[in-house]
Order: sequence, then structure tokens, then C-alpha cells
Amino acid sequence: MLVVSAIKENKEKVIEGLKKRNFNDLHLIDEVINVDELRRKTQFELDNLLAESNKLSKEIGELFKQGKAEEANVLKEKSTKQKAQTKELQDLLSKYENQVNEILYLIPNIPHESVVAGKSADDNVEVFKHGDDSPKPNNIPHWDFAKKHNLIDFELGVKITGAGFPVYIGKGARLQRALIQFFLDRNTEAGYTEVIPPFVVNEASGFGTGQLPDKEGQMYYVNQDNLYLIPTSEVPITNMYRDVILEHSDFPIKMTAYSPCFRREAGSYGKDVRGLNRLHQFEKVEIVRIENPENSYAALDEMVEHVKGLLEDLELPYRILRLCGGDIGFTSALTYDFEVYSAAQDKWLEVSSVSNFETFQANRLKLRYKKDGKNEICHTLNGSALALPRVMAAFLENHQQEDGSVRIPEKLRSYTGFDSI
Repeated sequence: MLVVSAIKENKEKVIEGLKKRNFNDLHLIDEVINVDELRRKTQFELDNLLAESNKLSKEIGELFKQGKAEEANVLKEKSTKQKAQTKELQDLLSKYENQVNEILYLIPNIPHESVVAGKSADDNVEVFKHGDDSPKPNNIPHWDFAKKHNLIDFELGVKITGAGFPVYIGKGARLQRALIQFFLDRNTEAGYTEVIPPFVVNEASGFGTGQLPDKEGQMYYVNQDNLYLIPTSEVPITNMYRDVILEHSDFPIKMTAYSPCFRREAGSYGKDVRGLNRLHQFEKVEIVRIENPENSYAALDEMVEHVKGLLEDLELPYRILRLCGGDIGFTSALTYDFEVYSAAQDKWLEVSSVSNFETFQANRLKLRYKKDGKNEICHTLNGSALALPRVMAAFLENHQQEDGSVRIPEKLRSYTGFDSI
């Protein structure tokens, strides 16, 4: 969430940034400033009253020592009234603190200055393109290829669970596992430490990284235990550092993890959800960084270059988009989306979002570091490296050969154990 002091100091800049997002509840900016002023005033009164009470306690002690019990008892009555006043002020302070946080939870991050205003994905800015993105009309869609070669059974997944939960079989399962291991190996070679986090998180973790309350309706909820299935391993990985104070020497913190991901994808329908295009359960390998704010944008550039390398190793045509204000995520200051070209569908499929959240998540997480004797807020970043379903879809569609087979790129063959399907 945003920092109130930063909102006060840069109010016009904050409003300008929120307008880029088409954020309509700009009245929340004045509301949070006003409530915070009440909070500060209450804190001032409470501090003064506590100081008075401490002074009074010492006076009472001295009077009893001097044998002046009657005078001491008069002051004790005053002290009792002050304790009641203190409790009232503490309750009021807690109320204002909660109100400030409740308002801040509703305000998205301020976009980076490079983010353009826009209404939707149509206004995103293409910043890089690699490979052949011409349609291949003789190539068949991945769902037909997968059915023909018994790689993925979508109908069986519907029988077991429902739509959006495919079953991978034989070489389909082996290819999926090979891609996961390939991504993890490349990530660890780049200095990311592999972790295996929980795949279910508590409410505090959801709030920490911004999935709650923004995406509550998109998460699977385990009612009896008040837990959530993770939509991405970014959530548990980043929350490893909730309520942590780092030293300057701890930077950079680089982590990677494989996990299944669960998303309700409410409102999704039609051709865009066919096959592997949009699933409720899918696998993803994530990279997460916790950075000194001075280095976070250099780190973002490194992450973008890293994901580029993965896609080039897989010999897939791709492009990079800098998301506009109308399409950027609630928590992000700057996001680059990677899309691979789907040759049989003649469309672009998103396979990675690489984002810098600046202090937005870290402020929620109370994730700080020591700087010149003071606690400062860290920057957090994350990216998919990579999301499996659409990579698999583009893989099966782009690497089809004249004989109807799919060629395995050379750098992946040691992981699959076969050269073609």
C-alpha cells in the first residue's frame, strides 16, 4: 500500500498517477489525509497524557516516601482519571489507524513515469519483438495436436474436476516436467535460490502481497480453515520476509520456485479459454527479488533480460509489452508482459509478467532494511519464468514440422529425453 507521508508530500503527482489508471475514487486521497491528521492529533494528545501520567506517578511515589499520604491520594484520584482518558485515546488511535489502512487498501500503486495512460490492453506499448510471428495455416491448434498424440486429456479433467483442470499424459507430462526443471535450472544458474513454499496461504499473506482485498473473488478459498490456494508462488515467497528488517548487506535477495497455481478466472469464456489458453489450475516457475530501492529498476531490467533468454532458448517468437495505466496490476508500478506467438491460433499469448512493486507490497508486509540507523522500506519485484500452459501451447503450435511431428529445441532435449513428438 502507499505511504501516507508520500501521499501528503506528492499529492498532485499521486492523483496524476491514479488518473493514468482511470481510478475513479480520487476522493480517497483527501479522506486518507484527513483521517491521518486525526490519527496524528490523537497520537500527540496520547503522548502528552502518557508523559503527564509518568510524571504524576513519580510525584505520588515521592509524596508517600515523605509521609504525605493525604496529598498522594488526591493525586492518585487524578491518576485514575488519566488512565481512563488514556484508554479512550488508545481506542480512538486504534480506530483511526484501522481507518487509514482500510482506505489505503483500496488505493492502487502509483504507476512509474514511463507508464502511459490507457483504457485497456489495446493501449499497451510494444517495446521489443523477436522471431517469426507469421501465421502458419497448416499447423493445427495445440488442443488438436495434444488429442491426436494423447498428450493432454481435457475431457478427462472435466470428468475428474471440471473445465480448466487438464490431465497431462505420457510425453505431455514429460514435456511439462522438463520445462519446469529447465526453468528452475536456468533460474538457479542466474543466482536465484530455489525454495519450495506452501501452496496454501493465510489471510495475512494475501494482504501482504496485495491479492486481498483486490482479487478476493479470483482466489479459491478454504472456508473451514480460512486459507487460500495460491494464485502464484509470489505470494508465499514474498511473505517469507513479512515483518523482517534486513541489513544492507542482505541485498539482493533472489528466489525462485515451482508451484501449481489456482485461479477461479471468473467471467472467462469463449475461444480465449480453449485448450491451455486459460486454466483454473496450472504450473508456473516464479522469480522474486527483494531489493534496495536504489537498485530495483536495474534489477527489473535484469529480470526482463533473463526471461528473454528463456524464450530464446525455447526458440519461440515473442514480444514484450510495457503495460499502460489501464491494464497494469493493482500492486505494480511498472510491468512488462511477455507474449509468445501462437502460430496455429494466429494470436499472442501472455506467458510472463515482470513487475516492480516498489514499496507497495513491502509497506503492507512491514519489510524494511537498515539505512543510516533508520528503517526504510524495501522494494519487491517478481516475474513468471515461466508460466507453463501457454508456453506449452505455443511450443506445440510453433514447432510443428512438415511430417506432423513437433521438434524439441536442442537446449531442452536433455530434459525431455526425446527429440520430437
